[in-house]
Amino acid sequence: MSVSPAKILVVDDEPQIRRVLRASLSAHGYVVSDARSGEESLLKIREERYDLILLDVNMPGMGGLEACRQIRAVSEAAIIMLTVRNAEQDKVAGLDAGADDYVTKPFGMTELLARIRANLRRVPISAASGSQVVEFDGVSINFPAHRVIVRGAEVRLTPKEFDLLQYLVSNPNVAIPHMRLLQAVWGPDYGDQTEYLHVFMNQIRKKIEPDPAKPRYLITEPRLGYRFCLPAT
Repeated sequence: MSVSPAKILVVDDEPQIRRVLRASLSAHGYVVSDARSGEESLLKIREERYDLILLDVNMPGMGGLEACRQIRAVSEAAIIMLTVRNAEQDKVAGLDAGADDYVTKPFGMTELLARIRANLRRVPISAASGSQVVEFDGVSINFPAHRVIVRGAEVRLTPKEFDLLQYLVSNPNVAIPHMRLLQAVWGPDYGDQTEYLHVFMNQIRKKIEPDPAKPRYLITEPRLGYRFCLPAT
């Protein structure tokens, strides 16, 4: 049974970058469209579903960060930011806006293709949890359906947020190191990007914790990683 090729939207104001990326990604089997601006990308996303979006940070008009926020509000596509900025605060700003990953310009196609593969992969449902539905303190997580219900209301998690939560919940009451989490959720080429985990854990806590500032379930293990604390029943 054949699998449909992933659909990628390239959003960049530079025509040459769009041409090169479109040709290179198409040659690797992806179905590629492009947009010249954040505004145009939003129009295309309303017309068609994409699996992944390559989004330039520095564009005239609507900047990449605002475009990312607006895309994330309506789409679950993986978002990789393309940026010339390499400072940690710039990376965190992109992740906070809803991006899943970032690649610093200039980049090679080998690196970009690896990032694309990593962000298109899904974490398989783990049998370690012993159940495909986990419930605790008014929270219900349905792994196969990718649904989270918190105190009677459905909460929308991005695919990467769900993957991270799923991995932690499937390994309850165990302190999981940063590197293991990154490689399990993003892939084997990751391990040093602890700022990813910090941002994503904050976002998940806002969605499921009664008091995100004093988490009960998603616990930080200083200098080590994170632990999902499954309440006793």
